[in-house]
Amino acid sequence: MRFVNSFETKIKKIVKEKGLTYSIDTMGCQMNENDSSKYMGILESMGFTKTTSDKANIILFNTCCVRENAENTLFGRLGFLKQRKLKEDDVYIVVVGCMTQQRHILDKIKSSYRFVDIVLGTNSMSLFPEKLYNVLCLSRKEIEYIDVGNEIEEDIPIIYEDKYKASVSIIYGCNNFCSYCIVPYVRGRERSRKPEDILKDIKKLAEKGYKEIMLLGQNVNSYGNDFEEKYNFPDLLKDIEKIDGIEIIRFMSPHPKDFKDDLVEVIKNSKKIARQIHLPLQSGSTRILKEMNRKYTKEDYLNIAMKLKNADENISLSTDIIVGFPGETEEDFMETLDVVSKVKFDQIYMFIYSKREGTRAARMPDFVTNEEKVKRLERLKKLYEDNLPKLNEKMIGKTYNVLVEGKSKNNKELYTGRTSQNKVVIFEANNDKIGKIVKVKIDSEHLWYLKGVIEE
Repeated sequence: MRFVNSFETKIKKIVKEKGLTYSIDTMGCQMNENDSSKYMGILESMGFTKTTSDKANIILFNTCCVRENAENTLFGRLGFLKQRKLKEDDVYIVVVGCMTQQRHILDKIKSSYRFVDIVLGTNSMSLFPEKLYNVLCLSRKEIEYIDVGNEIEEDIPIIYEDKYKASVSIIYGCNNFCSYCIVPYVRGRERSRKPEDILKDIKKLAEKGYKEIMLLGQNVNSYGNDFEEKYNFPDLLKDIEKIDGIEIIRFMSPHPKDFKDDLVEVIKNSKKIARQIHLPLQSGSTRILKEMNRKYTKEDYLNIAMKLKNADENISLSTDIIVGFPGETEEDFMETLDVVSKVKFDQIYMFIYSKREGTRAARMPDFVTNEEKVKRLERLKKLYEDNLPKLNEKMIGKTYNVLVEGKSKNNKELYTGRTSQNKVVIFEANNDKIGKIVKVKIDSEHLWYLKGVIEE
């Protein structure tokens, strides 16, 4: 389905007359960040200009529902806006994203936050201009539940705030139904974009000077499973590799159950695929993995990690780990620590289990106290941080290609970028280097970043 904005001209006139502005507050994953870039594109195509949330006329919240604190954050921010909404004209509140696909959230907004103007689900972006027109011109609330469909919306205008790195969604939805995860219910079943649409988008980005592409999906390596003709994720990677101008290809998140040898081989032979692979573990216990419905064992995971590291010694691994899943024993947790010790991850996104209404895990008995979960998280964090300096030290003296992103946020005298392994590195440079790939020799390590020197 191609995106058509038949309300663009009508809304542009109103926006120009009133000088309307917008802000976007994004919660959650990189898929949400990508969606927010599309909402930016739609709003700016209609004449809106971006500003801060305290000044904006359109205040859009792009929500996440993976963890409970996201709900608390949203409702806290909505409550904060109530007085402004009541006092000021031309202030409109929009809530979109995963959270709005949950009926109890919609009911709560209708009953307790009646000043919200628009609520849209995850697959309803094409309806946004019409809903906005109805609110601006007809003073009509647009809050309704819309089931996630199978359509893929193409040609949506998009604005990236970064000039050299961009994300491109390649597959939507998820078929895995991990027992703790709400995503399949709010994002729908897997739907792969046509390769020609993906490649067209990436070629346009390359023509605009973008150097690095992040391919996105709930499960990127199940891309193409829904095609009649054989064309899979490795095939897509090989085609993207041929696009001139794109120098770095990243992707997340792959699923271990779909990480086949052909993908390892493509990564091994690629000159552009980053040497950092995000491989979600979630737990090192085969018993817990079965309860999570992850469809792989501890041994399967370690085997994939070994194949990747054997393919290229420069490959680093990052992962996700859930601590305190219902029924997790001390022995189960020790299995997780064992995997962390063996794989030696360069980055770990670690979380205490958060119950999600509507998932199977939410109905499981949970005997682990919150105090014990916090202690386990701290033990995991310590093990990870103890390993990190040793991994960083191995990079000292080596030279890496680095895309210069700009000045360091913490030291304005230095510039920053990331190695292929996704390690932050800072170095002396000048503005002429921004957006270019330079060779940086690492000369020292610090826990969360490296320091280096550009080799001319």
